Amino acid sequence: MFLASYRKLKKHGVVGLNHRNISLIQKLNRRDLYPLVDNKLKTKELAQKAGIPIPALLGIIEEQHSAEALIASLPTDQGFVIKPARGSSGKGVMVVPKQKMDRKGVVRYQKSNGRLMERSDVLHHISNIISGLYSLGGYRDIAMVEELVKPHPFFDPIAWEGLPDVRIVVMRGYPIMAMIRLPTSHSQGRANLHQGAVGVGINIATGVMTTGVQFNRLVSEHPDTLVEFGGLRIPEWRKQLEMAASCYEMTGLGYLGCDIILDAQRGPLLLELNARPGLNIQIANNQGLGINVAKAAEWLELEESPAERVSRAIAAFGGGEEPLPEEEPARAYAGV
Repeated sequence: MFLASYRKLKKHGVVGLNHRNISLIQKLNRRDLYPLVDNKLKTKELAQKAGIPIPALLGIIEEQHSAEALIASLPTDQGFVIKPARGSSGKGVMVVPKQKMDRKGVVRYQKSNGRLMERSDVLHHISNIISGLYSLGGYRDIAMVEELVKPHPFFDPIAWEGLPDVRIVVMRGYPIMAMIRLPTSHSQGRANLHQGAVGVGINIATGVMTTGVQFNRLVSEHPDTLVEFGGLRIPEWRKQLEMAASCYEMTGLGYLGCDIILDAQRGPLLLELNARPGLNIQIANNQGLGINVAKAAEWLELEESPAERVSRAIAAFGGGEEPLPEEEPARAYAGV
């Protein structure tokens, strides 16, 4: 029975952990380059040099004694995000959408779930980040304070109290599979699948959303808004593909998960990179990753620009779908 199941999965191109680790990550990613993506500060520096847009960095905190001055200096009319430079899977990220001042003139900080915090709560969280509570390996870390990105209005009906992000897996700069992660009430507004966000597959050629998955179960609508996402087309899709493709030159890593967010004013922004992208993207797309990996392997000796690589991937992985003009939506939301 096990052998039959294994053969069936292999036939459909399903990639398992061993295959991913040995044939993709170890083969295509040099270990000395991992710090470029494991450290979000280094990723930001690389992106700035490469001209890839990123969320603005408001400050960094390396020592606890400098935390209060930086937090106090932030304009009270804007939100912000605190995250560990070496964190993973969304651990240690604190989103503060609003700051409020009480009758005594004391600033309070509102989390995504609406709960108000004292400044001491924020400083305690920063202390935990610096001590390495959320870092890879538990090593001492740096707290980053970033601007709060305002989600594109496209996402209003299909996300709950949070910021969706697009994950594009690239192999030597060729986009081979993509999905979007939608925050839910169960994930408390976070776009992390293991916390309950919904992952939805994306057609590479068109940017159209297809099947969805939550907790490894197929879903067709957002569990909180009940809006069906199949057939919806993500704005500025070609730009996001080219951004992800450019990360190969930027880092030198041949197998990457590129996480991109869509800001209401600035458009696509590179959020972070992952040298060990997970495999749930196969469930979201209802397709094995190995089929696209095998195809992309035929192109690895070609010398093409990011734009040329995107065009080749669109032609190969679009499932026969013709790319849509950027201004043409796939369909409108019903009743929105």
